[in-house]
Amino acid sequence: MADDSIARGGADEAADDEAWLMANLPPRLTGLPMIVWVQERGGARHDVRVKVNPTHGPRVDYRNLVSVAVRPVPRVIPPGQLNAADFGAVSDWIALNRATIIDYWDGTIYTDEMLQRLLRLP
Repeated sequence: MADDSIARGGADEAADDEAWLMANLPPRLTGLPMIVWVQERGGARHDVRVKVNPTHGPRVDYRNLVSVAVRPVPRVIPPGQLNAADFGAVSDWIALNRATIIDYWDGTIYTDEMLQRLLRLP
């Protein structure tokens, strides 16, 4: 019988690879009430996105992450959902950090520089 991790292949491997390209940012670094992730482009076929944990606080529910497109304006990618207040805060944070998020996506800066450049919501 084949090893299950090998037999799965495809989408599961792509999701595992994508996780290595993301940096998670806790509320203390962003000023947001929840954890967000920024990511490098990697093999993505879509434009710049951040992932948002809709649950407030430092705990993560990986099953319910919401993708938010950065360009041309922030928008939630279906089937994800954020309440209006959270979407407003995430949109403000993206606007404040748009250039840094895009540079990280494009691979022109590394994680350490991205962390130094990120601005926290007031």
